[in-house]
Amino acid sequence: MRLLVANANTTEAITQLCAASARAAAAPDTEIVAATPRFGAEVISTRAENIVAGHALLELLAAHAGKVDAVLLAVSHDTALEAARQLMPCPVVGMTEAACFAACLLGGRFGLVTFGSVETYRERIAAHGLSSRLASLVSVDATPQETVRDPEGVARKVSGGIARAVAEGADAVILGGAALAGMGERLQPEAAVPLLDGMACGVKLCEMLVTLKLPKPKSGSYAAPAGRITSGLSPALATMLKA
Repeated sequence: MRLLVANANTTEAITQLCAASARAAAAPDTEIVAATPRFGAEVISTRAENIVAGHALLELLAAHAGKVDAVLLAVSHDTALEAARQLMPCPVVGMTEAACFAACLLGGRFGLVTFGSVETYRERIAAHGLSSRLASLVSVDATPQETVRDPEGVARKVSGGIARAVAEGADAVILGGAALAGMGERLQPEAAVPLLDGMACGVKLCEMLVTLKLPKPKSGSYAAPAGRITSGLSPALATMLKA
């Protein structure tokens, strides 16, 4: 199968981090195709940037429609997840969505460690219906860019955040951020609970959904859009909305 790992940030280094994590988790017959949008924020950190990134992401996905078997959103905000799931003819999974549901299979409540504000994650977890399973949201004093420049220094800060989440009742901890892809394996030996990498969880969920060969809904809110008249969009996206 061909799995599109689609970043919504424009930082190519983060795309490659996510792709490497995805390849490490993928089955031998899964081909990882990594892609970065042509416009938008270097790193999404505000609601406004997330909306812009949603447009960029849908344009990116439209260009790959029919060429991949599944899509994994390599952005921890699960940017435009619902819209992408409606638009694309194949399964679409968000990395944080995947990690949250996997965490629920490992214990009663989970924690999430990330950079910056945690409120958008709280809202995202609520949207997934999992607020009652959330034990802790921890923000560490670092940035995604620092993860590329100083991975060891950021790893120490994330390790402290994990310990705090465990102290607050987490039975498993999600490393919430595309820039943290792959760090869980390095930190797991010193952690008291399982650590979840959204990319690894997402790859396995995508592989499962492709194997199940379930049809796309033909009715309801996730049926593919049709007959929509637009202007100013990329040709591929406009075509998908009109088809």
